[in-house]
Amino acid sequence: MAAVALTIFAVAYVLIASEKIGRTKVALGGAALMLLFHITDAEAAFFSEDSGIDWNVIFLLLGMMVIVSVLRQTGVFEYVAIWAAKRARGRPYRLMVMLVVITAAASALLDNVTTVLLIAPVTFLVCERLGLKVAPYLIAEVMASNIGGTATLVGDPPNIIIASRGDLSFNDFLVHLAPLVVGLMVVFCLLCRLLFRSAFTYDPGRVAAVMALEEREAITDRRLLFQGLAVLAVVVAAFVLHPVLHYEPSVVALLGAGLLVAATKVTTEQALEEVEWPTLVFFAGLFVMVGGLVETGVIGGVSKAAADATEGRLGLATMLLLWASAGLSAIVDNIPYVATMSPIVADLVRQNGGNDQAQVLWWALALGADLGGNATAIGASANVVVLGIAARNGHPISFWQFTKYGLVVTLITVALATPYLWLRYL
Repeated sequence: MAAVALTIFAVAYVLIASEKIGRTKVALGGAALMLLFHITDAEAAFFSEDSGIDWNVIFLLLGMMVIVSVLRQTGVFEYVAIWAAKRARGRPYRLMVMLVVITAAASALLDNVTTVLLIAPVTFLVCERLGLKVAPYLIAEVMASNIGGTATLVGDPPNIIIASRGDLSFNDFLVHLAPLVVGLMVVFCLLCRLLFRSAFTYDPGRVAAVMALEEREAITDRRLLFQGLAVLAVVVAAFVLHPVLHYEPSVVALLGAGLLVAATKVTTEQALEEVEWPTLVFFAGLFVMVGGLVETGVIGGVSKAAADATEGRLGLATMLLLWASAGLSAIVDNIPYVATMSPIVADLVRQNGGNDQAQVLWWALALGADLGGNATAIGASANVVVLGIAARNGHPISFWQFTKYGLVVTLITVALATPYLWLRYL
């Protein structure tokens, strides 16, 4: 069965990469085959925490999409777009740096998927105003969200899994990973200048028109804006206070969405019209396919072999874990990968004494999974969401268009993380 599961996943991955067939169709077809051949079953696919659909991710996305849909009706995204364009004085590279820094900072407090849901509408509007290609800006932002989200417990979904397994706090992530993330963001901003240089076209006429705009006039419904921002602020606070409140981010997002729809004049139809249903279905299918690999022991076998190869050598284990996690997270979504790998890392930490130095293995797993998620279009949840939004708005980003930049960014950021881990902990 392992061979069959691996074949189904490999074929599906090739089809997604080739874009010959829509990725949602491929994911659903792959999931159906996993169920048809009894590689997985309904119990595992729909209810298992280890090999089933991660409903926390699905409902987190749904809740935040509803909140974004309501906020869009207030004109706030147009306001922020004009504000950003005017502060950057229409300079494309300066605008990109501003947007990626905002994205990275927001991703450290929110989760990275929520951040890209909020920043993407702004990006479409500002690029349209300035006559810029939107794809490079979206790609840069999603990569910044994955890098920035690495810094905190709530910034990237894999970090929540790691914190639970490793008994790590919000402050642990800040102390151990935030300093590196700040350095990586400086490097990434410089990389953007090189990677996306062909997109930095300056149109004096469009810039002059934008500079003459008054951003306050973009707000069309102030009351709804205040209501939406108040709910969003409560949702963000609940995300940050997760270690205290113990409400899952998905629950917080759904409660926020429900409160916003119930307390405002927005109809249910209006609230749901911006939901990226194909993206949610794609995630469900992808989780079932990866679950098939988990059920047949493919992912666990690869991870266990890597752990056995280190033979108790902490330095070797750390480096192997970092780079193997980056490589595997580029192929499968980093959420199910971390869920599979975390019990093995917990064993490795115990085998190496369970002291503060052995905790480096958790940081290696987090950095490898989070930064490796930038490598391909399906490596991280935020990537999939942004590609879905881009396609819906008539600016599709191909698998390879994303991946050709993602591989470069991943190699450089993981390479920089290597000496950081070695010099600080080993």
